[in-house]
Amino acid sequence: MSVRLRFAPSPTGYLHVGGARTALFNWLYVRRHGGTFVLRIEDTDVERSSMDMVTGILASMQWLGLDWDEGPGVGGPHAPYFQTARLDKYRAAAAALVKDGHAYRCFCNPDELKAKREAAQATGGSWSYERTCRNLSDADRAAKDAAGLPSAVRFNVPEGRTSFHDLVHGDIAVDHANIEDFVVLRSDGHPTYHLSVVVDDVEMEITHVVRGDDHISNTPKQVLLYQAMSAAVPAFAHVPLILGPDKKRLSKRHGATSVGEYERLGYLPEAMVNFLALLGWSPGNDVELFTREELVAKFSLEGISGGNAVFNPEKLDWFNQQHIMRMSGGEILSRLGPDLEAAGLMDDAHADRALTIASIDLVKSRAKRFADIVAQLRPFISEDFRRDEAAVAKHLSAPDLGPHLAAWRGRLTDLSPFDPATLESSLRAVADERGIKAGVLIHATRVAVTGQAVSPGLFEVLALVGRERVLRRLDAVS
Repeated sequence: MSVRLRFAPSPTGYLHVGGARTALFNWLYVRRHGGTFVLRIEDTDVERSSMDMVTGILASMQWLGLDWDEGPGVGGPHAPYFQTARLDKYRAAAAALVKDGHAYRCFCNPDELKAKREAAQATGGSWSYERTCRNLSDADRAAKDAAGLPSAVRFNVPEGRTSFHDLVHGDIAVDHANIEDFVVLRSDGHPTYHLSVVVDDVEMEITHVVRGDDHISNTPKQVLLYQAMSAAVPAFAHVPLILGPDKKRLSKRHGATSVGEYERLGYLPEAMVNFLALLGWSPGNDVELFTREELVAKFSLEGISGGNAVFNPEKLDWFNQQHIMRMSGGEILSRLGPDLEAAGLMDDAHADRALTIASIDLVKSRAKRFADIVAQLRPFISEDFRRDEAAVAKHLSAPDLGPHLAAWRGRLTDLSPFDPATLESSLRAVADERGIKAGVLIHATRVAVTGQAVSPGLFEVLALVGRERVLRRLDAVS
């Protein structure tokens, strides 16, 4: 049977990195095994869900390249893929559970039950539902209905134990004495998470459920529901949570947490996918850099660690830098449109495409993000750049520098060929002739030509900027 996995986000917020990592693990497993990836929107929390969040989630999935085979915008044999459009299915399932004796109607006041639970917790104890409505007679139920009392539906947890094999954590068993008769359908007709997810997974023929460790406590209840519906229980894999550098659960206090923020900050989707894949999963060796295709070929659920993963922003920067370095200048240029537009460099970048691509190839090794490339690119393709004041003060303000720069400028006028090796030998010769260190001319020339005290190799820079512009910029600081 072909594997079928799903990612089922709740649109109460944007796609965060934990959800994205879960989606990625599902997607990688499906693509590795030639199965079907289902995207389902769990929007039954009507008050907190919004279509704006749905749009944001879909956009982030698309940016990461996590395409889905069934779901919003794609359709499929199990549509609709929004839970609010599937409420009749959940109500029918709850009615069937009651009819078969696996569930019963509960007329207890939710506020009173909540008060009992909170009172027990306040004294350090615990409380579970006393099954008040489990054994009501037909006459009692009829009387409560006649009185207009609303009712929820609770699952009738039998005696015994429920066990399941987790593909990450191994065998897990829970005594039913620790599971109260949980609500599956609220009195307002809306399902709880347990009912809706099981009904959907059964109908959508989900074979594997890959989700966060925080769902382990939900799984025994859901296994009971699968069994009550006479449905096959999927294989479960609960993946480790993502922690911040302080080993506490990742949150906004650690910085950006939504995928959309990382896109806006200039990270590459390839780098984000590579980074997320290694948060809790290992290929079994020390290799860290992977293309998407390599991840698909290597991924296995057995490679997922049982321990929590740490989100290290510096490591993400490293991944981003490595993936930038792997890209050609032409490919980078094709993606820099919005950044070039924002920097006012779009026209300059396209005026001499060959120069721009060569400049990108020269500066990309020093860039952690695309924004860094744009900043370093400016003096190569535009005359509209500023010289750093501190760099000018340090390297261009010496009173005796003028004659040395003039001599160096004179040598450049007819230097041939105007290539890195010739430029370097010529500068060092001028420095020797004038009895100064080569560094004096190197630093002064770098600030004059690029505006910065740091750049790629100076002589490669000069060759790329070209004789005419180098001379003009030296004149501007003399």
